[in-house]
Amino acid sequence: MTASEKPTLGTLELGAPAPAAFIPLCVPEIRGSEWAYVKECLDTGWVSSVGAFVDRFERVLAERVGARYGVATVNGTAALHIALLVAGIQPDDEVLVSTLTFIAPANAIRYVGAWPVFIDAEPDYWQMDPVKAIAFLEQQCRWREGALYNRSTGRRIRAIVPVHILGHPVDLAPIVEVARKYGLAIIEDATESLGAEYRGQSVGHLGDIACLSFNGNKLITTGGGGMIVTDNDDWARKAKHLTTQAKDDPLEYTHDQIGYNYRLTNIQAAMGVAQLEQIDAYIATKRRIATTYDGAFREVPGIVSMREAPWAYSAFWMYTVLVDEAKFGMGSRDLMQTLGRADIQTRPLWQPIHLSHAHHGAYAVDCSVADRLNRDALSLPCSVGLSLDAQARVMEQIARIARS
Repeated sequence: MTASEKPTLGTLELGAPAPAAFIPLCVPEIRGSEWAYVKECLDTGWVSSVGAFVDRFERVLAERVGARYGVATVNGTAALHIALLVAGIQPDDEVLVSTLTFIAPANAIRYVGAWPVFIDAEPDYWQMDPVKAIAFLEQQCRWREGALYNRSTGRRIRAIVPVHILGHPVDLAPIVEVARKYGLAIIEDATESLGAEYRGQSVGHLGDIACLSFNGNKLITTGGGGMIVTDNDDWARKAKHLTTQAKDDPLEYTHDQIGYNYRLTNIQAAMGVAQLEQIDAYIATKRRIATTYDGAFREVPGIVSMREAPWAYSAFWMYTVLVDEAKFGMGSRDLMQTLGRADIQTRPLWQPIHLSHAHHGAYAVDCSVADRLNRDALSLPCSVGLSLDAQARVMEQIARIARS
């Protein structure tokens, strides 16, 4: 966050108490070897999309999630775009995707000419609802000539993109089972849940291919940047080819198909390697922040903390609560504004994508849970560098508002 993005505090009158420090929602933590690794890139001149740190970042990130291959990209959206292409998604196919998430996966589906089918969130952990996904596939689609088709649109169903939001995994086993039954690819969007586990397995290694993002507010960051991880040798090779402009002869500059300039830079990868070295400490801090919030909010009527499933290990990337207006005394947006006046930054969840004008005309199942979560949810400050005093101030402000 730049100085210009921080709220202004105004001019203090002589003798007035100093204002409390601004508490941001979620900012990067730079505490390891980032400076040394980036300096190495600058000192050696390896600053662009070729270099040892790119290869190293791909290797160590893939190892972290248990995958055989990693392919670094300029951002998470590029990773999703390429993953859909290598999985064979065709124009006018349909792809099931979470409606309660950032818009990027739905946009990437449209990039390849396919159509999203929006699936609701489940009410307990706010992830893609496996019951509704399976009901759509089993009851609203039909099997014809070796493929599954949406009865309403006539389009072929080709894949499922479960998005693990807020650091918590989707309940993926039943989704994978139905996907295997109908020959659908599972493309995980794990951008918010690196380090999370589902039934003892790492998020990002639960389907056929997965995508990650390292944007500035993610658990680890390269400023921008993304990654594709997979065990599929052919898909990994094709992803590397497509992200480097599909060059089939780098000396003669010949290209065998339309490619993309999606390769991560060595400087960004150097930062990613340094960040990944700290990930276990970062997750431990995120979980401590969540536990502290949970304890405080048990005594606050109308504030419902996010939960962790018994089969999950959450990274608690973005700590989020539900605000029950009737019990708390104000809704999530009024609470956001009130906390903002106290220099505490919060934010609501995304508009469910089935409501977005950008995706008007796409098919959606009943998404009433996502609508309610969007209305009631508020994400609270949870940076890895959040101090105990700053967190205490957030909790005290919310408790004070509840009492007023």
